[in-house]
Amino acid sequence: MDVGDAYAEGPDAGDARGGGGGGTSIDITALDGIMNVNSLFTFAVFVGLAWNPSSYPDGGLPDVDCAAGNRVVEDLVSFHVLAFASFLFSSLVALCLKQAVRLVRPHHRAAVRINKALLRGGIVASAVGSVLGCGFLTLALVNVVQVKLGRLGCSGIAVGAVVPLVTLIPTAMIIYIAIIFYAFTRRSHHGLR
Repeated sequence: MDVGDAYAEGPDAGDARGGGGGGTSIDITALDGIMNVNSLFTFAVFVGLAWNPSSYPDGGLPDVDCAAGNRVVEDLVSFHVLAFASFLFSSLVALCLKQAVRLVRPHHRAAVRINKALLRGGIVASAVGSVLGCGFLTLALVNVVQVKLGRLGCSGIAVGAVVPLVTLIPTAMIIYIAIIFYAFTRRSHHGLR
């Protein structure tokens, strides 16, 4: 570990200067949040993959001219798989970081070095995986709408269903990224808190 590493003390890891709050306990809480959200999204991806897009139990097929082709169905499955891979990557990175922090923290009050750059990089990698997973899941849902309601170019109902998806989810992702960026820039000016 290098000189720039932060110190963790006991179960509520603070920094070496005795600053208040637990820096790594906040990181562990953030990692727990990422893993919980990823679990919900991963479940949604499994439900999406289990759904057979060619079955219409209520007989509500879109108009033949507006029906989605095989390419849309193929993209639907591809985006579900990519979303699953992204969420799994994010969750595994978060779980590894969480376990590494817990292994480094001693049961007594002696100071232990934690590589702050590695911890931050891992949290960013996990967040990027979650953002990519949300993007792929959004694309998969757009394709679900096209399969169920017809292609976007010829069905006003499909466009009406897709507009909230492509506005609300990217807006939430922009807010998420902005808060992560703010947290990292604030922490870099004030040390590990």
